[in-house]
This record gives sequence, structure tokens and C-alpha cells, in this order.
Amino acid sequence: MAQLISVCPSCKGNLTISSLQCSCCGMELKKDFELSSFDKLDSEQYLLLISFLKNRGNLKEVQAELKLSYPTVKKRLDDLLISLGLNEPLSKETEKEIDMSRLKVDYSSRQASEIIKAKLKEHGGHITVYTLRGLPCEVYAGADGKTFISDKLPLKPAYEYDVFNVIVDLLRKQGGRAQKGNGRNYKLGEKGCEENTVVGAVAKSRGAKIGASVFDPVFVMAAILEWAGIVENTRGELVLTSEYRK
Repeated sequence: MAQLISVCPSCKGNLTISSLQCSCCGMELKKDFELSSFDKLDSEQYLLLISFLKNRGNLKEVQAELKLSYPTVKKRLDDLLISLGLNEPLSKETEKEIDMSRLKVDYSSRQASEIIKAKLKEHGGHITVYTLRGLPCEVYAGADGKTFISDKLPLKPAYEYDVFNVIVDLLRKQGGRAQKGNGRNYKLGEKGCEENTVVGAVAKSRGAKIGASVFDPVFVMAAILEWAGIVENTRGELVLTSEYRK
């Protein structure tokens, strides 16, 4: 049976279904039936959607199953969301509104902060990264050149790029890996939110004291660091990639 197509091969217009026929008795229904957004997915998008659902949104598993790199999976997921009407492409006008005149980058540095600034600048000051669960996070370069903004980090003052150096330094001190920690259920210093966890180190860098309640931004930080090729974002911990260690 031929695969359903949604675009006219002649004029590239949208196709509709005008007839449905029962394969058992031959009864035929004639009417214009509209195709849904799911019917209009191409084979590549369909395979990605099935893999994403089967693996419960775990992009690591999607990468392994489809044998694709993280940037490729991320790009295809962006395109899939747009095709399904669940996301809007960033317009040229929106891109121009992002002021990066103060975003200075030391391209010779191997610090995590400089690598991320360079990649963010390369992408026009706006990226979409995905958490371990596959949730999208919008990240923008701050106009001051020192901070970045995310729709998942509603904190003031905003985080500075140096926070990524804090995380990488912690991983280096612990042999290249560290527990993420849990700042939602525990206070700084308690078991699960110790200073040697990622959430603990980030909180301490922002002036939090032992016993204080802290905000847990690790799911966004981990997604950005993975997008930049600096860490592997696994369940419960972050691990420096072999490429970054080199």
C-alpha cells in the first residue's frame, strides 16, 4: 500500500482525502477529509516521533536508537515541533532584537563559559536546548554581555556565564563527574544537596549559606553544557565528555 502524501507532486499544494473505502465490503464514503498535522509528517519526522515516545522523551535513547548526534536530534525535534504547530520558528525580527554588542568572547580559552558564549553568539544569541526528559528550554544572551536568560530560570539577578566554570571545576575536582543533587527537596548542606553536588556548588557560588533553601537550576545548566559538548547529561550526575577533557 502506498504511503499517504500531503503535498501535490505537481503544484506543491496541500492535498485532501476525498474518498474512504472499506477493504471488507467495498462501501465508499466521498467527502473532503482534512489531513491532521501528524498525517503531514515525512518519514524522518515520523520515525523521530515514534522513537521519542517509545523512549519516553529520553534524548540519549533516541540518539542511540536512530544513530544520530545530539545536535541532529535537537534540530529534528525543533522541526518536528514546528510541523506539529507546537512551536514557532524564531523570526528574523526577533533575532535582530537580541543585542549581543557587549558579548565579548575569548576564542582562545577552553573555559566552559567562553565555549558557551562563542556557540551562543554563533547561533544569533538564541538557542533551544532539551532537558534529559526532552523538555525544551529557550536560552537567550543577556544584553549586558555577562548573563544569559532562560524561560525556565525566572531568577533575578540572572545567572552569569561563569556559573558553567563553577560546575566544570567541581567535576574536574571529582575525577570528571559529580552528582547533580536535589535543591527542590533539601536545603544546602543536607544529604542530597551537599556542597559537592552540582546544585550545591551553584548555590554556594551565588552566596547561599549552609541551611538555606536554594533554587535548583541544574536541569537547564546540564542541558546547555551538553548542547555545548562539555558534559554528558545522565540520570543523577554530570560527566565531562572525552572531547572536552582532551
